[in-house]
Amino acid sequence: MEQVLVLDANTRSALAATRSLGRRGLYVVVADKMKHTLSGSSKYCSDTFTYPPADKDPEGFVKSVTAECSQRGIRVIFPMTEVTTATVLKQRESMHRLKVPFVRFDAFEQLTDKWRLFGLAQRLHLSIPTTHFVSDTRSLARIYPSLVFPVVLKPHHSYVYHNGRWISASVKYASSISDLEDIVARYEYFRQPFLIQEYVLGEAQGIFALYDHGQPVVFFAHRRLRERPPRGGVSVLSESIEPNPEAQRISRALLDYVGWHGVAMVEFKVSADGTPYLIEVNGRFWGSLQLAIDAGVDFPWLLYQLATGMELDKVYEYATGMRCRWLLGDFASLCKVLINNDSPSSLPRFSKVRSVLQFLTFFDKRTRYEINRWDDVRPCMLELGQLLRR
Repeated sequence: MEQVLVLDANTRSALAATRSLGRRGLYVVVADKMKHTLSGSSKYCSDTFTYPPADKDPEGFVKSVTAECSQRGIRVIFPMTEVTTATVLKQRESMHRLKVPFVRFDAFEQLTDKWRLFGLAQRLHLSIPTTHFVSDTRSLARIYPSLVFPVVLKPHHSYVYHNGRWISASVKYASSISDLEDIVARYEYFRQPFLIQEYVLGEAQGIFALYDHGQPVVFFAHRRLRERPPRGGVSVLSESIEPNPEAQRISRALLDYVGWHGVAMVEFKVSADGTPYLIEVNGRFWGSLQLAIDAGVDFPWLLYQLATGMELDKVYEYATGMRCRWLLGDFASLCKVLINNDSPSSLPRFSKVRSVLQFLTFFDKRTRYEINRWDDVRPCMLELGQLLRR
């Protein structure tokens, strides 16, 4: 039986991939820096192992993964997070016996480094939020007169290498100059180049894509009904939709430009007048992967077919109006709303009563639960146990 390795086994995307590939009869091995994981607890997981964390010991991570694959006869690996994907792509030569169905590292960096991404988007005349490039905090005073608050402070990467270690970096919101200066002083990842962008009020949408050496294979679109944190983050309730034509055009312009290969998600905020503004590109699998699979676009299986040279299944259409809910993530997002600690007071507030009533809607026929599946219950039990321990 053919084996495939799924990394970052405690992520929701890894669980979705494990279930997808396991149902196809593949021998799915999962791995993570921790022993007990969502994917490892799934009945569709055949085996598991641990590796050194890629953010702290990239050399040890590569050696461990390469040795385990050699010992087990694994040919195909799927990294699921930005750090492991970047590490694997950087070390591709030393992992040359493995099939990694992703784009080359320079193209990956071109779209996942937000500094480079928005520079490219400007050159291609694509719609983006008003953007200021901050290379040094000493230059901040020069742009203050042109800022319209609230603004978004965006690190150039989700993980930033600073003072000899990788640190998680997240988007922050500022409602005034003093607020902005306090954020820059408080978070060390703003010592590196970052962006200041206008806050776009609108609906979060995403275009998911699979490419074969520069050629598009299939597109899928979703909208985020609720996020964690509520102002913008990972999806906790999402819905499949028809692609916004302009958002798909922008996605193609970027992915075509770098000759993309493998999967990607391009994120947008769509304003009230229907204009999609580019937010970021994820050059890997995404958190709401299970929604696409449920709707009829099985990206992990298609990527596996691409990696192994199989003929790709044809996807002519998918179901729209389907919803996927991450229940515990939705609960965490509700808590943020109830205690008012999500964003500056200058941004519109969520109604607490409405948020509670929306959360209590458990029996919507359009909605499937992402982790909680009756045919595979152990990941749900593990996730609940992890939450209680925290």
